Amino acid sequence: MENLPLILLVDDDQELCDLIGEYLTAEGFAVDKAHSGQSALTRLASPPECQLIVLDIMMPGLSGLDVLQRLRPSNSTPVIMLTGRGDDIDRILGLEMGADDYLAKPCNPRELVARVRAILRRTQNPTSGDQHLLDVAGIQLSPADMQAKALGTPLQLTGAEFNTLKVLMQHPGQTQTKAFLTEQVLHRPLTAYDRSIDVHVSRIRQKLANAGIHDIIRSVRGVGYQLLSAD
Repeated sequence: MENLPLILLVDDDQELCDLIGEYLTAEGFAVDKAHSGQSALTRLASPPECQLIVLDIMMPGLSGLDVLQRLRPSNSTPVIMLTGRGDDIDRILGLEMGADDYLAKPCNPRELVARVRAILRRTQNPTSGDQHLLDVAGIQLSPADMQAKALGTPLQLTGAEFNTLKVLMQHPGQTQTKAFLTEQVLHRPLTAYDRSIDVHVSRIRQKLANAGIHDIIRSVRGVGYQLLSAD
């Protein structure tokens, strides 16, 4: 039991929390639950450390966005947001604050499990082919331990940001489509009006700029993004 990945469910709907928790448990995960933003922050300040957080945005008191804002950047635990259908502004805000992905409520438990597994795979178990150090234009990425530096300055990247940058660095000078990045980073197809990759790239650019690297990721209008080579 102690070796099972620990998922923290944060939702004020206790019945829904219990249902999702039962499904995750049946799929081989350990589950903790918090029914308010404040109780989630209290739980996250104590051991054992969870491997992923499923966070409802709409909660009384401290909302999921409030929790996320307080959590980042000191805590890099992956976060999947649960949002109301059509709440595009909340989704974008959540991604800008450092969430890794989102699902609209009511969510399909099978889809949630698939997202959880995908995020845990890319954050905890990099494949052997991804172990080598990437070094492009003053940016260094170590996939083996999920460490990143820009001009020697450590970068605090979320799992989704790290993997977005990794894909771009694996193909310097080549345009990567948003569809390809979505498949590689989020392990799902790109859907209409999905701005997840755009927001992740925006945050990467900001963090690189703070470290002294500017304009290294070029937007290719209507297609995707390209990491410029040093040449």
